[in-house]
Amino acid sequence: MDQLFTAENAIALLTLTAMEVVLGIDNIVFISILTAKLPLAQRPRARRLGLGAAMLMRIVLLLSLSWVMGLTAVLFSIGEHGVSGRDLVLLTGGLFLLGKATFEIHERVEGHAGPAGAGSKAASFGAIIGQIMVLDIVFSLDSVITAVGMAKSIAVMVTAVIVAVVVMLAFAGRVSDFVERHPTVKMLALSFLLLIGVMLVADGLGQHIPKGYVYFAMAFSLLVEMLNLQAHKVARAKGVTGHG
Repeated sequence: MDQLFTAENAIALLTLTAMEVVLGIDNIVFISILTAKLPLAQRPRARRLGLGAAMLMRIVLLLSLSWVMGLTAVLFSIGEHGVSGRDLVLLTGGLFLLGKATFEIHERVEGHAGPAGAGSKAASFGAIIGQIMVLDIVFSLDSVITAVGMAKSIAVMVTAVIVAVVVMLAFAGRVSDFVERHPTVKMLALSFLLLIGVMLVADGLGQHIPKGYVYFAMAFSLLVEMLNLQAHKVARAKGVTGHG
């Protein structure tokens, strides 16, 4: 236990927690969009279950490191690229995310989404949780493999996951409400999911796209959208003042 409380582990804990929160933003956005199809009363529970499932999955994977690292072993080759179990998971998750985000964008552009919570009669609580679980597997696997390369202590990794999920749970409701109130932000979030899907598919095919570039593009787009929202808010305020 004495070796657990070291400066190296403290730095690793802070770094990993920050990384888990950043990676978890993808999960929060995806969960927000999916849970918007549920009745208002069920959404907080669905968000808690979704993030709780993500936390449990990452902890289980961390405690099964030998199996996780075995997923990087080459199963077969396509041309010069050796395909591993991890690649197959990333490819499946990326294609699922591309299809789901495209379908959601189509619903909103064509006007079939309907009012929040009532737009999809077929969307049951179990189906929404199932879809969240599919993406949790992908995000958890990639996160765990990254964490293994950043820290040596399992206890540090597990602690970072738990702290990050607690932080995400604290802000998940606010993020969901904000995304739901602003249709343009929801469309931007869906485009981010498309971008992440492309990144996962490319990674699964052995074409690594540096995440820094992707997150910079997303942050820049979000900044522009926040400026647009502020400009609309000021314009509306001036309009009200002018009529008064």
